[in-house]
Amino acid sequence: MTGWDVDPAGVYGVLSKAGTAAKNMSDVGSATQGNLEEAASAAGTLTSQYGPYSSTVGLVGSALGQFAQAWGRDLVYIAKRTSKSLNGADQATRWYVAGALEQAANAQQEAAKEPKVDLPGADGSHGEGRPRR
Repeated sequence: MTGWDVDPAGVYGVLSKAGTAAKNMSDVGSATQGNLEEAASAAGTLTSQYGPYSSTVGLVGSALGQFAQAWGRDLVYIAKRTSKSLNGADQATRWYVAGALEQAANAQQEAAKEPKVDLPGADGSHGEGRPRR
């Protein structure tokens, strides 16, 4: 890795801007999750007219739940990938500045690995790796 030519100040400037954007994205994701739950709840329920009288989630609420479930894994993957990339760039740059190029390369390689996404499935199982489509 002797061919590296890194501008640490430039890296930290980009990391600062990217970190702010990632925080904003995270805030929007959290708000969206709450808004989806609120919208599903406000969309009403279906009630059986034949008894026993029970209510289930309505069609709109069900569709919103399916949407959230379908995209949940992708959104978690994006958040974890972003975090690994930003942290990896920070660590590699710190090692580079310290003159520890081997550790910088190791930090870079570690950051490039796929993040583990582990969400419970409908059957209680957990998935790993990149989101499946």
